[in-house]
Amino acid sequence: MSPAPRLSSAPSPSTLSSGRYFILIVAFVLTWSSAFAVGKLSVQVSPPLLFLGLRFLLAGGIMLTWAHLSGRIPDLRAVAWGRLCLLGVLTQAGYIGLAWVAMERVSSALTAIIISTNPIFIAALAKPVLGERVSFMRALGLVLGLAGVAIVLRHRIVISGEDAGGVALVLIALGSLVVGTLIYKKWSPRYPLAVLVGGQFVGAGALLMACGLAFESPLDMQLGFTFFWTLAYHVFVVSLGAIVLWFFLLERMSATSASAFHFLMPPLGLAFGWLFLREPVDPSELIGIVPVAVGIWLVTQGDAIAARIIARSSLIRLRWRIKPPNP
Repeated sequence: MSPAPRLSSAPSPSTLSSGRYFILIVAFVLTWSSAFAVGKLSVQVSPPLLFLGLRFLLAGGIMLTWAHLSGRIPDLRAVAWGRLCLLGVLTQAGYIGLAWVAMERVSSALTAIIISTNPIFIAALAKPVLGERVSFMRALGLVLGLAGVAIVLRHRIVISGEDAGGVALVLIALGSLVVGTLIYKKWSPRYPLAVLVGGQFVGAGALLMACGLAFESPLDMQLGFTFFWTLAYHVFVVSLGAIVLWFFLLERMSATSASAFHFLMPPLGLAFGWLFLREPVDPSELIGIVPVAVGIWLVTQGDAIAARIIARSSLIRLRWRIKPPNP
């Protein structure tokens, strides 16, 4: 196979200021977190697999059509398209498909909380699979983030009594996302973003639509206002917005650092669940927000801060050693 073309449709890290990165990260976190609550609304008016199949086929068709019209589709061999479809099965169909099926039995907030633990598993596997170094500061941040998630998760499972079968499905969805993320970083496919994501959407959409037609009935789709606005939201805001941003950030950051932003899902998942679905939020769950925020800060900024502290302490020691000459 000839070398894959380099990604040319997005700016390199050096061309983006920290302020723009912050805006992109905030946009990603808000749109991704809201997808669970809006998804819960979607499964109330449509079988999940059929809805998702339609969503991904529409989003993938839009992206690949745009790539074709703009001349951004490279000459890829069948194995390259097969890899994109495999990534789509793992990071879209397996992850989102199972999570949505689970949301017929568990709350959107719990789903967001469980999925948000993926940085822990990615960090644990990043060194043996990708050769990424996980420093002490990053490890400390991951532990704090996991502790915050555990606080919220304990209340949801032990006290609220969420369905165990639904929890198991979300855990499998989590595993699919982790494996897909690691494979993506391992392969590092350098295609235009529209092709990279659009190919995954089409592969995932075809699989989900086939499963939906086999196990669900199109007659159960309630084609009303809720169906169409949630479909539009997931196609344009989540698929063409949040997921594209996710791969954009993943391309420019380590798997551990990029995935750390998922730790923001517990508080935001609780907020969107309350806002859209009036899912109750216990005050004890809000305690978990603090270690989550500190954990993300350590994972994303801890190494740079530690390096500055070491540099300053070394400079101070050097100044103490250099004494002025005696008169």
